[in-house]
Amino acid sequence: MPSAAPAAPQQPVPPSAGPPDGPFEGPSGGPMSPAELTVWRTMLRAQAKISRRLQADLLADHDLALGSYDVLLHLGEAEDGRLRMNDLADRVLLSRSGLTRLVDRLQREGLVCRESCSSDARGLFAVLTPSGRARLSEATPTYQRGVREYVLSRLDEHDLRVFGAILNRLTAD
Repeated sequence: MPSAAPAAPQQPVPPSAGPPDGPFEGPSGGPMSPAELTVWRTMLRAQAKISRRLQADLLADHDLALGSYDVLLHLGEAEDGRLRMNDLADRVLLSRSGLTRLVDRLQREGLVCRESCSSDARGLFAVLTPSGRARLSEATPTYQRGVREYVLSRLDEHDLRVFGAILNRLTAD
C-alpha cells in the first residue's frame, strides 16, 4: 500500500490573529481563509514598513516624527492654520490624550500653540505657528519623496485607480 504524501506543514497562527481557542471569525461568522489572512497581514506589514521608512526619513532630515508631521500637515491645510483639538484628533487618528501629549511637545518646540475657543469655553484650538509652517514647508518634500518612492512609484496608472477604489471602499462609512 503506497504511503500518503506528507501533509504540508501548518503555519502557526500568532495570538493576535484570533482567540487562542479557535480560528478568527470574520463578520460572516466563518473563519478567515488563508488568502484573507495573508492579505490582511500583508496590508499591516506594508503600512508598518512604509510608516517606518517615512519616519526615518523625516527624523534624519528634519528631526520630525511622522506623527508630528501629520499634525503639522493637517493644521497647514486648515483655514487659518487652526483646528479644534477634537477635530484634529479625529484627522490624525489619535486618542484625545495622545494628541494632547503630541501637541504639548510641538508647543514646547514652538511649532504650534493653543488658543481658546470663544464659542466654547472648554474648547481649544491647535494653531500652527510661523515656525511650524516653516518646518512643515521644509519637511514636505522629504515626505512626498518618500511617499512616491515607497508607494506611488511601485504602481502603474491602472494599479493606482484600483488601489484608490479599494481604499475608498475600506474607508467608506
